[in-house]
Amino acid sequence: MSNLFLLTGRKLASTGCTLFLSIAFMASAVADTSVWSVSSGGNTLYLGGTVHLLRPGDYPLPDEFEQAYQASSQLYFETDISSMGDLAVQTQMLQQLTYSDERTLKTVLNEEAYAALTEYTAGTGLPLMMLEKFKPGLLVSTLQILEFQSMGFTPQGVDVYFNSRAMSDGKYLGQLESVQEQIGFIAAMGEGNESEFILLSLRELDEIDELMEEMIGAWRSGNDSNLSELFVDDMKQEAPELYDSLLLQRNLKWIPQIDRMLQDADTEFVLVGAAHIVGENGLLDLLADKGYQIKQL
Repeated sequence: MSNLFLLTGRKLASTGCTLFLSIAFMASAVADTSVWSVSSGGNTLYLGGTVHLLRPGDYPLPDEFEQAYQASSQLYFETDISSMGDLAVQTQMLQQLTYSDERTLKTVLNEEAYAALTEYTAGTGLPLMMLEKFKPGLLVSTLQILEFQSMGFTPQGVDVYFNSRAMSDGKYLGQLESVQEQIGFIAAMGEGNESEFILLSLRELDEIDELMEEMIGAWRSGNDSNLSELFVDDMKQEAPELYDSLLLQRNLKWIPQIDRMLQDADTEFVLVGAAHIVGENGLLDLLADKGYQIKQL
């Protein structure tokens, strides 16, 4: 599964949908859960792999998340979650994630992809004519959200939960990248190979029901071999450009920021989509290469 991590934490004024980026999950084999401590001398931060959409029954979270939260004075997320409800941000998203010229989905997709999309949206009760100006990244994210909502998932995932907690508790909130950067990632999805991107995404949407229980269970228990096979391995093979832009390059960009956190006396809790954290060129791998001591909680 290469595209199920597209869902991003943004509310869209025109659709009422909430999109969550990086719904890929990974952890470590034979593990307890997706939280690690990273240490350098006497300085420590915690790294938590998150799931951006959860069901009410998925709470409470594993105890290790609460342990890391209580031990930390600062929380860092992928982006500024608190700004997602701003009208200016929503407007900017719609401007960048929809076609403003003569292009529509009908003009950028080949006949096979457009026919498959027409058939799929007919089954959701959402007329394709309402989505014609959506760029592929926004389209797929919207269809994913509808599918997850039908399965009982809500936007109250790990990131939103701890962002709200930190605001109430007066803890410092930081982000690894700007909202504008995340909008840019979604806007670029499928660019240049729109038909292949849509067809792959529709195939994955047909399989979501069968995968979600396994995904959530593996995230809670830290079973990385299963989740790596389901998400990251397929992504590398089927959509290497997407893997490079949405996982690898962002991981490499985040490492210097985490480096700086490990040079101060504060204790940070860094919460990012769990696919970013482990595996080859995941954050743990990159941090271990730099000589940091890593321990799973």
